Amino acid sequence: MKTPRILVVRGGAIGDFIMTLPAVGALRERWPDGHIEILGYPHITELARGRYYADATRSIDAKPMAGFFIPNSELDPGLKEYFGGFDLVISYLFDPDSLFANNVRRCGVKQVIEASPRPKDTHAAKHYCRPLESLAIYVDEPRPRIHPSDSDREGASRFLKMVGREPIVAIHPGSGSEKKNWPVENFAAVARWVADEMAAQLLIVEGEADEHVVGRFAKLLEPRPITVASRLKLVELAAVLERCALFLGNDSGVTHLAAAVGIPVVAVFGSVSPPIWEPCGERVRVVRFCDNDVAGVLGAIEEFWANRRGNC
Repeated sequence: MKTPRILVVRGGAIGDFIMTLPAVGALRERWPDGHIEILGYPHITELARGRYYADATRSIDAKPMAGFFIPNSELDPGLKEYFGGFDLVISYLFDPDSLFANNVRRCGVKQVIEASPRPKDTHAAKHYCRPLESLAIYVDEPRPRIHPSDSDREGASRFLKMVGREPIVAIHPGSGSEKKNWPVENFAAVARWVADEMAAQLLIVEGEADEHVVGRFAKLLEPRPITVASRLKLVELAAVLERCALFLGNDSGVTHLAAAVGIPVVAVFGSVSPPIWEPCGERVRVVRFCDNDVAGVLGAIEEFWANRRGNC
């Protein structure tokens, strides 16, 4: 293929998308002048649009898309033309009966790769790269990376003026499931130590379903000053996290976001969080729930802080 038009179809949550970025990046590296587009959820795919990976994105939520999940249905003419404009479509949708893939083939796409969205025994980032091997593209050590734009970073600078002086430690005590959450009292114990012993400014990240846990967390930190980052777009949050000295969080999309911007990350994982979903990177430490997990988290933070002082 010379300068192909490639479409990557990716639903799923924030972490799923971020773990797929190494595969999209491998396509970009193989065809730097190719047109790469992503069909997915707009608030998530924005992380890739115009930020190295994707030239364009499109929403997967369009009503006419429903016809692509019905066998031999009458396909929407506009979507049929849209899909037919690509040389290669890689679908990470859950499509056990190949209904979507076969309907895309009916649009005249030359090559459709059906990629499983559910890793089982291989790390997620590596799992999502494996379908590319049919294109003779091999990724040895996939590591998600997000590239905030200049505009994203300008917005982050404006927001961080509210935080005050550096260093800033970002903490996300929530996740998409309470079962994944480390006890908020443990987060608070670590946060008080970080604020008191390391003189760090605390930035609390609040996701869509985190209002209750963040409220409890904030009370446990009184009277220490905190800044809450809520209702930020993902691209804005990525640029804010990029400026932080360290991030602490659960198994969540925000933790993957922090790891993907390259800052030191301490992630606390419980029994419902399998290793295949651990964030990637040399500056990532994963601590498992246990009787001594607070000490483990403090030790990981101290290690990063010692390296930070050594690099100053």
